[in-house]
Amino acid sequence: MSAELISILVLVVVFVIATTRSINMGALAFAAAFAVGELVAGLDADGIFAGFPGDLFVVLVGVTYLFAIARANGTTDWLVHASIRLVRGRVALIPWVMFALTGALTAIGAVSPAAVAIVAPIALSFAARYSISPLLMGAMVVHGAQAGGFSPISIYGSIVNGIVEREKLPGSEITLFLASLVVNLVIAGIVFVLFGGLKLWAKGSATKGEQVPAAVGVTNGGSGIAGSGSRVTGGGNGGAGSGNGTGTGTGDEALLTPARIATLAALVALVVAVLAFDLDAGLTAITLAVLLSACWPADSRNAVGQIAWPTVLLICGVLTYVGVLDEMGTITWAGEGVSDIGVPLLAAVLLCYIGAIVSAFASSVGIMGALIPLAVPFLAQGEIGAIGMVAALAVSATVVDVSPFSTNGALVLAAAPDVDRERFFRQLMIYGGIVVAVVPAVVWLAMVVPGFG
Repeated sequence: MSAELISILVLVVVFVIATTRSINMGALAFAAAFAVGELVAGLDADGIFAGFPGDLFVVLVGVTYLFAIARANGTTDWLVHASIRLVRGRVALIPWVMFALTGALTAIGAVSPAAVAIVAPIALSFAARYSISPLLMGAMVVHGAQAGGFSPISIYGSIVNGIVEREKLPGSEITLFLASLVVNLVIAGIVFVLFGGLKLWAKGSATKGEQVPAAVGVTNGGSGIAGSGSRVTGGGNGGAGSGNGTGTGTGDEALLTPARIATLAALVALVVAVLAFDLDAGLTAITLAVLLSACWPADSRNAVGQIAWPTVLLICGVLTYVGVLDEMGTITWAGEGVSDIGVPLLAAVLLCYIGAIVSAFASSVGIMGALIPLAVPFLAQGEIGAIGMVAALAVSATVVDVSPFSTNGALVLAAAPDVDRERFFRQLMIYGGIVVAVVPAVVWLAMVVPGFG
């Protein structure tokens, strides 16, 4: 058996173990990088660590650190309540508010599971109160998170754009962002129509004077589940519903305190710094987080512990292993194997389906970190447009997070009050299966086929 084939099989084993045993894929990937690098490729420690993504490490730590402070001082709660007030409690618009809110949170730097953990308990509480389909509301939350998930300053966007740059592929940050935004917006519209959204207009507005449900488990539901990629059905590690406080709340949550004003300004400053001045997102976010911590140390005391360390470990481990694969020639070997299929469009759609199927049971971040580098030699032939292919792979690997076996889907399942969980689980599983079957082919047709030739 060739060394290249051994390294690919080890990668498959890493995905299987991470999925079935709920072990962080990044930790497994580091162990695999050490074993394969030393025993198969003959690399020393310097050769193994050559693939460590130091730039992405800083982005992941910096952005999630800043967002942890926003969560700790109540800025995210304020955004939730402001969003509900904006639509004056109109029941039919609440699912779209939840879609937009999770999209905004991920777009400004929240890890997707962290945004879902914050919004899902609130959204599903509204669903129970106003007889909205929990599947409709849960899908709106998850697709909202993915809609904003590839902005240039988001975690997913930073990761994919970083990989594209490292692999010297043509890239377009805006195309990637818009591709995910449009696909998830269209899916959300279809879900809204099919699962009773149009009937909600007859319900009018929420009862005057009712309070907005407070976030459940916001503190514990953040980074503890981010990137775990396990097949949980009851809420994940530190998932929604595990935190403190479940009552309805206004009071402090509705106030725009100096700390929250400063945090909102910091989030805006991060966007401007990255988009207008091309500053590094990670270093900028850490600087802003440190300034907020210095001014309000009480709010920020536990923020470092709320950094998405599981996601940091995950992506750094997977990309370090991919670096070992690159060093020993596996990526070139695999890319040539895909090219040998002889039908570039067929190879492209197969890659999209591989990403979707595996991601439905494992980590989306890990899949993107592995698939894009593996597709580099295939893309280097020039028959398939790299920008469209990368966007199709990214969308295919993330849109399936509605699956109850993924972290986001499990959070939605755990957050739903007063439902038959077995029935809701089956609904999520069937819906996730439909997404896996349909979306990769659609994005392939829309994003890859037009750029062929």
